[in-house]
Amino acid sequence: MADFMIRFILCNIAVTGITGLLFFMKGLLKNSLSSRQQYNLWFILLVLLAVPFIPFRPVGFSPVFLWFKGLNHAPASAAEAILKKTSGMTPMTDTDWMNDFALSVNGKTSSLAGLLLFGIWVAGILVMIGLTVKSALYLHAVKRSALPLQNQKVRGLYEQCLKETDIPKSIPVYSTAYLKSPVMAGLFTPCIYLPIHLISDCRESELRYILLHELQHYKYRDAFANALMNLAGILYWFNPVIWIALKEMRNDREIACDTSVLKLLKEDAYADYGNALINFTEKISLIPFPFTSGLGGSRKQIRRRIIHIASYEKPTFFKNLKSMTAFALTAVLLLGLAPALSTYAEENSHYQWDNFSGNISYTDLSAYFKGYEGSFVLYDSKNDTFHIYNMEQAALRFSPDSTYKIYDALLGLEKGVITPKDSYIPWNGETYPFEAWNAGQTLQSAMRSSVNWYFQSIDQQLTPSDIYNYIGQIGYGNENVSDTLSTYWLESSLKISPIEQVELLIKLQNNDWGFSSESINAVKDSICISSSEAGKFYGKTGTGRIDGQDVNGWFIGYIEAADNTYFFAANIRADGGAAGSNAAEITISVLSDLNIWE
Repeated sequence: MADFMIRFILCNIAVTGITGLLFFMKGLLKNSLSSRQQYNLWFILLVLLAVPFIPFRPVGFSPVFLWFKGLNHAPASAAEAILKKTSGMTPMTDTDWMNDFALSVNGKTSSLAGLLLFGIWVAGILVMIGLTVKSALYLHAVKRSALPLQNQKVRGLYEQCLKETDIPKSIPVYSTAYLKSPVMAGLFTPCIYLPIHLISDCRESELRYILLHELQHYKYRDAFANALMNLAGILYWFNPVIWIALKEMRNDREIACDTSVLKLLKEDAYADYGNALINFTEKISLIPFPFTSGLGGSRKQIRRRIIHIASYEKPTFFKNLKSMTAFALTAVLLLGLAPALSTYAEENSHYQWDNFSGNISYTDLSAYFKGYEGSFVLYDSKNDTFHIYNMEQAALRFSPDSTYKIYDALLGLEKGVITPKDSYIPWNGETYPFEAWNAGQTLQSAMRSSVNWYFQSIDQQLTPSDIYNYIGQIGYGNENVSDTLSTYWLESSLKISPIEQVELLIKLQNNDWGFSSESINAVKDSICISSSEAGKFYGKTGTGRIDGQDVNGWFIGYIEAADNTYFFAANIRADGGAAGSNAAEITISVLSDLNIWE
């Protein structure tokens, strides 16, 4: 709950921005959008406000485009070879080439701040529900005191209004002495409640306008809209921008109803309708119930509606088409931002992969990943083709664990903390559970034994800004180094997806960042697993161990063959047993069956 609350609070920053964008689009397109479409745009916001509470992450534009792109490319021959293999899973026989040592970290407990915020949020919701219930009880009392409309003249007028609005169902009409404004109330069995003083004081034409207006609320199911607005107000009680938006939505609803009434009137009756509203300003008051619809409003709202009525012209076909087009474009723009509001996973937990122009081949490697939730990404540079197993998982970001040491070493070399010729860092004297760690280390030995303290020592000799700027420069995953600088890459804030792992390896191989060739070569040498006439094999394991259980296993690297270079990343997840060494076994088996590496 605490984690959800933290993400929900952050989500509200995006909600506020999207709401501001909606206000901007409404202002920009006010001459193109009809009053009804202006009102309908607010339903897009209501949909977006529901996104943080749905138990899955909405699909954005990029994954959809990638899916369509993938349909255009048949699986390459290498991927087909996997499917044809039914045996030949080659186990690793030599595990000395890369030790997979990992320390256990404690599972994160809910933060006190998150729990406190969640408690405040729930308390606010309970207060809002209490106020709503109080208002509902008051309305219930009003309903019990109301009497069926007895005035035959008004009832005849009401029957006429039903015909004008093409509403076949007769809606109950009541009169009451406890209301000052006419309202439509009831979600499933709507009823119209008319104040007695309006029945006795208003002219027949004015009563007709009242009834036509209330019937428009029924026709457009505004009772359901009221329920959604109230729910949004309860859940977002702490966000003033949402309250402003909901108030504006109610104003737009009344203007939309005015427009619907004007469509039923002759042009010479527009002024009479406007005058009726002016006359009502002294006789009616604000509606006391948040879940009802009615003619009333503040003086400022009435003034705005009068201006709209005075400038109203019946729309032409071209104007309607223009309005629908403007609405559709705005809706697409706003709904495309839905993934930014998801609290299903942490912010930036999905990599939005939209910058690859080559081929993408999807294949089933589930036989290799039995017992794990995992993914595999292979890039064939010669054919500019990605082969991907489990695209959803391949785009998910996880803690890099020890695979980050590749880039931490590069940072240390670039900053001069270590050099290619002198990378020795003496042991700090602390006793570690792995014998290989209890000695001074060079880059080669530290990478081979995955010595945490060696790379933490590099970070300790740098400033936080050095690390922040470097992570941003190379574009590492979610670029989040908000946790402590000794553990940010160990099941903590920094996260990266398998696809991004492969993309970074490509950049490392090509030195796209413009670092010194000496630094790049020193890092490559430290992760070189095998070198022969067949080529060179580079790789690094990573294991996320939480509360003594291996829950996140990585193996990433690349192979320099005679005529091609292959880049790969494998990730496995489980409640236990998901170690980097197991990810390496899976990778070796896949590469062997693909005839890429024996």
